[in-house]
Amino acid sequence: MGQTPRALQPSLSERHFFGAELRRLRERANLSQARLGTMIRFSADLVRRVETADRFPSREFVEACDKALATGGSLMRLLPLLDKNRTNEGKPTASPAGGGGLRSVLSGRPAETSGLAEMVARVPFQPGVLDRAALDWLNAPAGPRLPVARRPGSPDQVDDEDLHSAETALAMFRQLDHTHGAGRVHAQVQRYVEGELNRLLGNTPISEAVGRHLYTLAAGFFELCGYQAVDTGAHGLAQRRYLRALRLTETADDRLYGSYLLAVNIGHLALHCGHPEPARRMALTAVRGSETQATPAVAAALHAVVARTHARLGREGDCLTHLTIAERQLARSKPEDEPAWIRYFDAAYLADEIAHCFHDLGRPLQTQRHLGDALTALSPTHVRRLAIDTALLASSLAAAGRIDEACATAREAVDYAARTTSHRCLQRIVEVQADLEPYRCEPEVREFGEYVRHRLPLAAV
Repeated sequence: MGQTPRALQPSLSERHFFGAELRRLRERANLSQARLGTMIRFSADLVRRVETADRFPSREFVEACDKALATGGSLMRLLPLLDKNRTNEGKPTASPAGGGGLRSVLSGRPAETSGLAEMVARVPFQPGVLDRAALDWLNAPAGPRLPVARRPGSPDQVDDEDLHSAETALAMFRQLDHTHGAGRVHAQVQRYVEGELNRLLGNTPISEAVGRHLYTLAAGFFELCGYQAVDTGAHGLAQRRYLRALRLTETADDRLYGSYLLAVNIGHLALHCGHPEPARRMALTAVRGSETQATPAVAAALHAVVARTHARLGREGDCLTHLTIAERQLARSKPEDEPAWIRYFDAAYLADEIAHCFHDLGRPLQTQRHLGDALTALSPTHVRRLAIDTALLASSLAAAGRIDEACATAREAVDYAARTTSHRCLQRIVEVQADLEPYRCEPEVREFGEYVRHRLPLAAV
């Protein structure tokens, strides 16, 4: 009896992703590992070890697999991701404490060569352009505006296989981003967008359905790029990437995803940059522009952002009204009926949004209760979110005067943050220290300050 193939987890790393793609393409061609090995003149054991992420493939191996499996070069286009991973794996993992700060996180290069990254980080967030973007989205004509192939069969046409590979890559990058922060994957995502994604966008889809899917998928990549720019502190760059994603949804006529980008991404970014009123307008425009299409989970996410903006503006009644709508909508949601990109928005994520609302409203007991719900349900792989929410819990405990607990919880947040390369995590640890400043003479607070200086020097104040 043959062995059951080892289960692969493409989202663990670039190497796991490559192995999963190689296995998928080999099985599509109905080839065994031994048969593929014979065809490419490498051993079956090497094929197995590459598929299970135990070995990095050589360029010769990848070229031979592309030829034998007739992939059109799709495996070779993944080689730059593998080469970056291969280079990094032989080095000790650098913590954010290792120097270089935001410049190194942004550029993926040593601090002394990152002058361009510093310039990008200084590009300002511009709330004044958002109303025009929201109006253009709201008034966009219905129907996709994309080319479709007239003669199927051309090798340059985009088909379902291309989309499957790109979807798998996007899922992998998102998981790596959740676990490590933008500093770990920013450069790889950018290379993929500049190479493979731009190649797909430059070619012609085989059908309208494939074209719409492609442009929605491209919007997902630019959404991730925007989120990573937020995570590196480059808020102006994030704004531009989110707006590019919004325009891609217009091309695809994907109004539902566009409403999500307008509220959850652009609205949250405006909040993060201290502009709650533009954020409120973006979120309300999204709600009104998607009323006939919004699924329950999407509606819940949009109303949660509206609630966040009212909380920041100190309007408790309006905030609670929209939180009630969000809770009611989410209770109606069935994951199988939701778009794949919103299925993450469950009770734990809503609890996180509610906790932030109560924190902004100055209600620490309610903040702590909802953060408890959010943290209990969070996956251990979502390290950045664990760091941010744990730090917020520490701030809430400090606001309630529970200083011992606040310092102990803040240490946990520092430990999570030290495992990422995330500007947002560093910023949240700085905010915890500011919240503890009135108690700076307490021994626990002094000890916590020393712990930050030792464990996460970039966040020390």
